[in-house]
Amino acid sequence: MAHYQRVGDVPPKRHTQHRDPDGNLYYEELMGEEGFSSDSSLLYHRHVPSAMVDARTWDLPDQATQPNAPLAPRHLALHDLFPGQEWKDVDAVTGRRLVLGNADVRISYAAVGTTSPLYRNAVGDEVVFVESGTATVETVFGHLTVDTGDYVVIPRATTHRWVPTSLDDGPLRLYAIEANSHIAPPKRYLSRYGQFLEHAPYCERDLRLPVWTEPPEVRDETPSEGVEVFIKHRGTGPGGLAGSVHVVPHHPFDVVGWDGCLYPYVFNVADFEPITGRLHQPPPVHQVFEGHNFVVCNFVPRKVDYHPLAVPVPYYHSNVDSDEVMFYVAGDYEARKGSGIGIGSITLHPGGHAHGPQPGAIEASLGAERFDELAVMVDTFRPLELGEAGRASDDGVYAWSWAGGRR
Repeated sequence: MAHYQRVGDVPPKRHTQHRDPDGNLYYEELMGEEGFSSDSSLLYHRHVPSAMVDARTWDLPDQATQPNAPLAPRHLALHDLFPGQEWKDVDAVTGRRLVLGNADVRISYAAVGTTSPLYRNAVGDEVVFVESGTATVETVFGHLTVDTGDYVVIPRATTHRWVPTSLDDGPLRLYAIEANSHIAPPKRYLSRYGQFLEHAPYCERDLRLPVWTEPPEVRDETPSEGVEVFIKHRGTGPGGLAGSVHVVPHHPFDVVGWDGCLYPYVFNVADFEPITGRLHQPPPVHQVFEGHNFVVCNFVPRKVDYHPLAVPVPYYHSNVDSDEVMFYVAGDYEARKGSGIGIGSITLHPGGHAHGPQPGAIEASLGAERFDELAVMVDTFRPLELGEAGRASDDGVYAWSWAGGRR
């Protein structure tokens, strides 16, 4: 983020002494990107932020992947991954199951029923899409209240935890996009100074920032044996990842103030203003975020093409440079009607395979004035492999659906 924020107790000049009313020094922490050369924030802690009293290995959930071989489009039914009441004991960090991944990005899914441990992703930024449910995301910058349709953007190394707040109607369902890089709005939406431009489909007013309150002098949550923080970091395990648990002597949410341009935020998909035209618009008009070697788009309810001979559903297209992952969130996606795709499904259309509407979908769409559909798309510029959850949720028949199910 390039939009400066200042909250809480912050001194007039950075890198100067800052003391509490009793004369005790606060500890300044710079959280910055790209080796002190990009966005950063300064946080002021009551206690030394580097202090730790123990460390152990965290055995990450299965991060191994297998190639999509033989090359085929796939339908993954994510709601099948957490059957029955299994979700009640699942948290948003340790309970994630890896669906797809490559060297740039990993896509995981979790149906959540309990509070997560404190967590820090030291590998890259995360965008977590809330498919359904509500939660509070407590962070070192303050808390975020999140609801269905929210994208929660969490910068690398932000200490946070997920607290589900209402489970009467079922689990908190989360679609996690984990980068090995930073994630931001597309550069073409921004001025050279970082302000959203007039043609962007969303702007600063649509972003919800952390709500910060000064912490109490003593955290009841800080036991005598310390506080555990789960850390995902670079290593030699599958996907080049490893996990550790640091035990710190004081609760990490001991910040009395912070300022800067780096912090978590929330953007709701309902605030994305769709771009439409007389003829079918290409996928880049649906883009919402970008990371290194991948983009995130969303297809929202919208009026469709208004040329008298327009074909509203997408034309058949070959992913020459990318794999396409579509997560179906709500409505009835017009181009996939008749394929068995439903809410909570993923389709993977790999580079090298031409794909498009199901048989009959083109004729059925003619004359339509509006599509009431909601989907989140990730396009990657390196091939995606299947994680354990991807293999477990594959229906095994989607590839033959354009041929009427014949194999």
